[in-house]
Amino acid sequence: METVQILNTLSKKLEPLETREGEGKTLSLYTCGPTVYAYAHIGNFRAYVFEDLLQRHLQERGFFVRRVMNLTDVDDKTIRGAHAAGIALGEYTLPFKKAFFEDAKTLRLLPADAYPAATEPEQIARMIAMIRTLLEKGHAYQAEDGSIYFRIASFPGYGKLAHVDLENQRSSQRVASDEYGKEAVADFALWKTWVPEDGAVGWESPWGKGRPGWHIECSAMATGLLGETIDIHCGGVDNIFPHHEAEIAQCECASHGSSPFVRYWMHCAHLMVEGSKMAKSAGNFFTLRDLLDKGWTGREVRYALISVHYRGALNFTMDGLGAARVALGRLDAWRKRLIETAGLDNTAESPDPSTEGFFAALDDDLNISSALAVLFETLRESNRRMDEGALTPSQAHGLLNWLVRVDGVLALEPEDITTIPSEVEELLAARTAARDAKEWQKSDEIRDKITGLGWTVKDTKKGQKVIRD
Repeated sequence: METVQILNTLSKKLEPLETREGEGKTLSLYTCGPTVYAYAHIGNFRAYVFEDLLQRHLQERGFFVRRVMNLTDVDDKTIRGAHAAGIALGEYTLPFKKAFFEDAKTLRLLPADAYPAATEPEQIARMIAMIRTLLEKGHAYQAEDGSIYFRIASFPGYGKLAHVDLENQRSSQRVASDEYGKEAVADFALWKTWVPEDGAVGWESPWGKGRPGWHIECSAMATGLLGETIDIHCGGVDNIFPHHEAEIAQCECASHGSSPFVRYWMHCAHLMVEGSKMAKSAGNFFTLRDLLDKGWTGREVRYALISVHYRGALNFTMDGLGAARVALGRLDAWRKRLIETAGLDNTAESPDPSTEGFFAALDDDLNISSALAVLFETLRESNRRMDEGALTPSQAHGLLNWLVRVDGVLALEPEDITTIPSEVEELLAARTAARDAKEWQKSDEIRDKITGLGWTVKDTKKGQKVIRD
């Protein structure tokens, strides 16, 4: 197995990715999913595409990845939306859940092993159990209004992920009032007591009717499905503080062992649109559906989102989408040319060792720029050799096999990858035999059958070549 290195947000260092003792090649991966109060926007999908690239590359390198992605379907936004629409919370969030999965498929995201939703009874029970543990250990307390808060002062490690000075953080925070009876400004809610504005949304608990806080949702679902220690946790940089910081505090205080909640943290940078922060008021706010309506494809959007290193700020532009379309067109034309050059050759010569540089680049903290440079240099060099007639069918076949591995990571293959059906291959073999036996009429009849199946046969000095009509 090759050595994969990633920049760990916790240590701020490039670290080799290693599995835990006894876990073999298995890695657990938790990724923060959407809050389903609206359609996910391209900023959200920038994170999801980065996480997909990570998982695909880890799998190419021989790891088995167990991934969980949560769905936040209860919070202030979903409750407000349901109330404004005059419908039940579940009825309000369902269309956005369905839309997310449709969009994920359009962007070719690998499905997670589980998509726990915060309102599922099993998940609510996990949250209540974790809160009870935190109370018993003195890390939480009940305020005057009945809500349960996490006592940040009880966890000296708070702030280690975001690398913030907690005292300065406390002094700089503004508080509307002290009506909730919190012990400290920075303490955050684990369980919010029911208020009339919540309407029908609420669950019974040992502390009365209420609902979970946002941070406890992820903590309970992540550890409940992946265990007390998770190998990799991903999200956007906006999740680092306070969300992921709160997750660490909750999980490490509730844990029955001394292991860290997460071994490797990875965060992607913000997405800008046409050089500005994305906002509806600025007219540069896009969902995937908005872009599809403008004539772009999910494949083109994926390329645009994937082509900049995950830790680098991505300026998403219409020109960038145009460049993605051109790049994909070049890849498609190259693929078709390789297929034609390979013909019916069943042997495959390994491509130049330099092509492994594609995967080696991704080993280096997902260095996508260097990986794409290898891909397009391979394209240019092999096209030059095909122009000169110097690329053999077996070499073209070898490059196609390499491209299958690349596609397994980038997921940029065209929708209609041309593969020769077994029926056509059998007819081609029969036609070769007929021509060898100088049975020209039979050869022509077989060619007509192949044409009837939507394929054109060309006889060349190197043998038969078949092209999809």
